[in-house]
Amino acid sequence: MEINLENLCTLVQHLAREVGRFIYEERLKFTSKDIIHKGKADMVTYVDKTAETRIVDGLRELIPDSGFIAEEGTAHDNGERYRWVIDPLDGTTNYIHGISPFAVSIALMQDQEIILGVIYEINLNEMFYAWKGSKAYMNGKEISVSKASATADSLIATGFPYYDFSKLNRYMEAMSFFMRNSHGMRRLGSAAADLAYVAAGRFEGFYEHALHSWDVAAGIIILKQAGGRVCDFNGGDNYLFGGEMIACNANYFDEFYSIVHQHLA
Repeated sequence: MEINLENLCTLVQHLAREVGRFIYEERLKFTSKDIIHKGKADMVTYVDKTAETRIVDGLRELIPDSGFIAEEGTAHDNGERYRWVIDPLDGTTNYIHGISPFAVSIALMQDQEIILGVIYEINLNEMFYAWKGSKAYMNGKEISVSKASATADSLIATGFPYYDFSKLNRYMEAMSFFMRNSHGMRRLGSAAADLAYVAAGRFEGFYEHALHSWDVAAGIIILKQAGGRVCDFNGGDNYLFGGEMIACNANYFDEFYSIVHQHLA
């Protein structure tokens, strides 16, 4: 099966925008009774589930025999050559509380390689996307990582663990270092948005552990095509399914990696 990735990416963007419109409109309708607690700080709503169903149905039309790695379990991966990695609503806690950002995140893998990624940040109407061999884009304009090369010139993003607190003390030590030595730290509550913002040069670096593949798959290719670099806490490539990630612009990568590795590896 021959796939035109540019055309496919355009169709995925249309689907993400359509589902994003549904997510935005439903925000004013649901109540606390519609929230299901998967954990103390891990929540889901009918909006997540319905959005995922709509995404899966739409993507099946684009590649009928594809598999799925999806947060809410709407569809499954059975070893297909093409697999979609989907987070229908990354930032559900933000969404429930009526704050930004929250995003639709869709990636396509061919065998073990991510070949397409789309992240739609709904509140700002910002569509980030890239495919294998392309530049990275936001709303039709090319984006690239920042040129900063030192902690002193960088704004750092991270995420707080909400179920795995095994590295909490070391996490606080790393945060202390960056708070004292950088432009500051931000915790947005959406790893998809964090990676998109590194790709767009808004953040210089991002790190987090206890991640899932659907949180980061689309952001990985968008960041790489924007000139960024990604690794796990030990400098390896086990960042998609390994649950931990360092993402950064190319100029600052070595220094940023050494700091995060020192505290969290």
